[in-house]
Amino acid sequence: MCMNTRRHFQKRRSEGDDANSNWRTTLGILKNKVQTFVEQLDPHSEREEDALFPMMAKYIGRDVGPIAVMEYEHDQAKQNLKKFQEEISKEDLISIDFDQAKRLAAYAQLAHEILSEHFMKEENVLFPMAENMLSPDEKEQLNQMFNKS
Repeated sequence: MCMNTRRHFQKRRSEGDDANSNWRTTLGILKNKVQTFVEQLDPHSEREEDALFPMMAKYIGRDVGPIAVMEYEHDQAKQNLKKFQEEISKEDLISIDFDQAKRLAAYAQLAHEILSEHFMKEENVLFPMAENMLSPDEKEQLNQMFNKS
């Protein structure tokens, strides 16, 4: 979605001001999609930060290594999404010029890039590591904690 948004802005820039309403529409769609995504991302991050990471940290620590990287990526993605939401909420979409729109979309794009890699690391590294590391009792406890939220 974000790559398509970026290409859309690049294409519209080359077409000139005749396409203003199209890129504004795209920005409005992006605003709504980011809001929906953040509403889903926050509980995901909280489950990891409040349950999985502390449980794994007993074995591998939290200050360096996989958990430190994952928490850093959470922070970076959240900061970019927050910046996008804060900046876009300050302005009426009609008053945003094309260059502002590109700058705003770049925050969402960066968050998308960070999280795409992050989710791949979860699936290929972190979750298999937890599966191998945690005891059956810990896995059950983790499952119960995840199902509460």
